[in-house]
Amino acid sequence: MVTVPASGRLYATIWRWHFYAGLFVIPFILTLALSGATYLFKPQIDRWEERSFDGVAGAQVEPHRQVDEALRVHPGSTFLDYRLPERGGDAGLVRVALPEGAVREVFVSPGGTVVGELDPDRRVMAVVKRIHSQLLIGEVGNRLVELAACWAIVMILSGLYLWWPRGRAAAGVVWPRLGLGKRAFWRDLHAVTGFWISSLALVLLVSGLPWAGIWGPAFATVRAELGLVKGAPSWEIDSARAVATQGHEHHHDMAAMGGGAGPFDAQAFDRVVGKAVRQALAFPAIVTPPGAPGRFGAPGVDGWTMRSDAANVPLQTTVRYDLNGQVELARERFGDSHPIDRAIGYGIAWHTGQLFGWVNQLIGVLTALGLITMAVSGFVMWRRRKPVSAPPKQGSTPKTVVAALVVLGLLLPLFGASLLVLLAIDWTVIAVRKARAPTW
Repeated sequence: MVTVPASGRLYATIWRWHFYAGLFVIPFILTLALSGATYLFKPQIDRWEERSFDGVAGAQVEPHRQVDEALRVHPGSTFLDYRLPERGGDAGLVRVALPEGAVREVFVSPGGTVVGELDPDRRVMAVVKRIHSQLLIGEVGNRLVELAACWAIVMILSGLYLWWPRGRAAAGVVWPRLGLGKRAFWRDLHAVTGFWISSLALVLLVSGLPWAGIWGPAFATVRAELGLVKGAPSWEIDSARAVATQGHEHHHDMAAMGGGAGPFDAQAFDRVVGKAVRQALAFPAIVTPPGAPGRFGAPGVDGWTMRSDAANVPLQTTVRYDLNGQVELARERFGDSHPIDRAIGYGIAWHTGQLFGWVNQLIGVLTALGLITMAVSGFVMWRRRKPVSAPPKQGSTPKTVVAALVVLGLLLPLFGASLLVLLAIDWTVIAVRKARAPTW
């Protein structure tokens, strides 16, 4: 009987778990990398989608006249909020809830004429977001995306261990070796690409966890129970549920209330819009009437709200006014939030490619291309392996691996649960093989 050294067993075990992780996440990596790379360009795609509504000539009417026109075009609808034009001559966006609960984005020219409208659920970036966050299958898809992200973290960490040079030259470690045949080429392409993008990919994966349906609420609970931060999280949690309810449940509530805390006050609205213009809030700048739901379906407030929903989260600001739109009641700046929330905000801005403008977008695209390269090369390596199966288990699992998996299972609950299921299947398969093995 040959005894495998402890170091050899450790390497083989980590290779085995890297294989499991990679095999599971490959289809998700391809989907998330492609949809994520597209979402990086949300500002540009949104602007392209609204291109026919911009640069409209005409004198500027009062903002409330634009709202009146949008409501006139949709009788019985409810005013939800108003997005200020990004540039002079652009149409203002009036969002209304139709009587049946659907939402429309109505674009009104500076002169008060409706020039077009869009269904927010069918906009390009809305569809891309549903693909990226829930695979177009709702909450189940959201959980699968989170599970894939957890296993992708395991894949990258285990891949870095397998990549570690251990006295080898830079060739095949920092750059791929050429001319050594297909096997070496695919191996080097996989390993070297993983080395160069591992840190960027980990930042993307970790910064996406606060949105996830299991990890996000758990983190928010710990954040509140430890007394680290008071108040609701300033980021969206469980995007599947948020996307599903936004524009339906909350807007039905608005319609039931008759559009807010009271009749639409045109003068107060114009006053708040004027304040938003003078304060030059980062685009998109939104003005919300009293009683209307806030960001991510937050409860409405008894007063007017103006806020910046800038994709570059550090630029976001929210200001609340009284019912007359005169007295400032509260002002929330990104820089005033707790360091934990600020760190998450920076991560969100980086994740969506808006923290450093086009540089952030370029890095995001390169990271997505690297992930796709790793997924494709990993699949090719698996298919070229004879037999096409997981690396064989060699002895007992080293304590180092057990400890690492326990820690990861505690930090990533969904991963921990799936790990227990996988271990049960793995042990069952091994037991069946042993039982069927000949005894002579």
